[in-house]
Amino acid sequence: MGDALSRERRLAILAICCLSILMVSLDNTIVNVALPAIRADLGASVSQLQWTVDAYTVVLAGLLILSGSLADRLGRARVFQVGLATFSLGSLLCSTAASPGWLIAFRMVQAVGGSMLNPVAMSIIRNAFEDPAERARAIGIWGGVVGLSMALGPLVGGALVAASSWRAIFWVNVPVAVLAIALVRRFVPESRAARPRRPDPVGQALVMVALALLTYAIIEGGASGWGSPAVAGCFVLAAAAMAAFLPYEARRAEPLIAPGFFRSVPFSAATLIAIASFTALGGFLFVTNLYLQGARGLSPFQAGLYTLPMAATAFVAAPLSGRLVGHRGARPSLVLGGAGLAASSAMLTGLSVHTATAWLMAAYFVFGLGFGMVNPPITNTAVSGMPPAQAGVAAAIASTSRLVGISLGVAIVGTIVAASGVASGERLAATTHACWWILLGCGIAVIALGLASTTERALGTARAVGARLDLAPAWPRGALEGD
Repeated sequence: MGDALSRERRLAILAICCLSILMVSLDNTIVNVALPAIRADLGASVSQLQWTVDAYTVVLAGLLILSGSLADRLGRARVFQVGLATFSLGSLLCSTAASPGWLIAFRMVQAVGGSMLNPVAMSIIRNAFEDPAERARAIGIWGGVVGLSMALGPLVGGALVAASSWRAIFWVNVPVAVLAIALVRRFVPESRAARPRRPDPVGQALVMVALALLTYAIIEGGASGWGSPAVAGCFVLAAAAMAAFLPYEARRAEPLIAPGFFRSVPFSAATLIAIASFTALGGFLFVTNLYLQGARGLSPFQAGLYTLPMAATAFVAAPLSGRLVGHRGARPSLVLGGAGLAASSAMLTGLSVHTATAWLMAAYFVFGLGFGMVNPPITNTAVSGMPPAQAGVAAAIASTSRLVGISLGVAIVGTIVAASGVASGERLAATTHACWWILLGCGIAVIALGLASTTERALGTARAVGARLDLAPAWPRGALEGD
């Protein structure tokens, strides 16, 4: 597909995918700022506010791999347009919700559409940019947009709520989605697996159940306690679903994704790095917003302004990381990224109400640098390490790992803060210290995994898996080792 496309059209495709993913990624964080306004307007309880966020996350996590697989089979441009239309419809319905229950239900509709966008956008990019170095740069730009959207969520949400109402955070999605649909029809050629794979409803159902239960347990563990019967039961059932999935898939001629592929150290490490780095991101956004508003007394909009250094740096660093991956392989970006996450967290382990603004800005700058560097090699390794026929599934696995990481980061940090019983002020600032030490550990984990997954021995496991599964061409040298 990529050989038939001009450079201008490939860039247009990248811009369309980035526009769509910007809309969906913003939705992951923008709603949090509007929760107080939603509570006041609809009379929502704390539990209902929690599910306003959690319903979207759980459904999105459960459907990502299914949506990626459907796109590979039915056509990526087609599924992408359906996802945009569904997300737009869900957003419109959310803006009209008259009760918390309806808002939660409409958020689930949003998530169904959102699940068709993230992995499918990545598989469209993967098929449009066939040159490994050019693809790495494109994925770097995409990663920058994702990082920017995560950080800008509180700022954009605060501005929209202040200018209009909480319903405005959903209104804004509708015209963007309509424009994106028109652009997809104009610029994005259809692509699908060369030989359609047979559906795997049992495997897909097991994955959906496992991911939904795991995500639910991670999110609810912070509120209900990690040892509560409901949370423990979800962990057990999720493990049972995955235990059933692996032998079932091993017996299929055309599995949803070959279990043997996880014997590749780089691919498996990419999944773990995604979880670790996005645990750091989820925890960072949660604890930073809590500290700035609860300890320093800033408004949601002011708190968003404080995070701009992180957003801007992530946006700039990600394309640079993509170029670095294309020419030097994944190791430099992963090590620099993990070091940035660890260093910024270390800078904040002594946080107080009176910490200088300049010190905060410097720490947020370093965090943005680290996150911007680490995101592109995750995606590039996961997608480039799969054959084109499974690009959607590979992107879905990477996206699911990110989502699980964010949920885990919020759950862990939330548990620490909730257990302290601290509401505001200097004691709240002191409570965040333990959170920053945990995020520092996430950065160290990224460094260790980045080093371990890019050795010659580790890269040899990727080549061995490719040869065993007759997928050797799916591992371009530039994607993992550098040109």
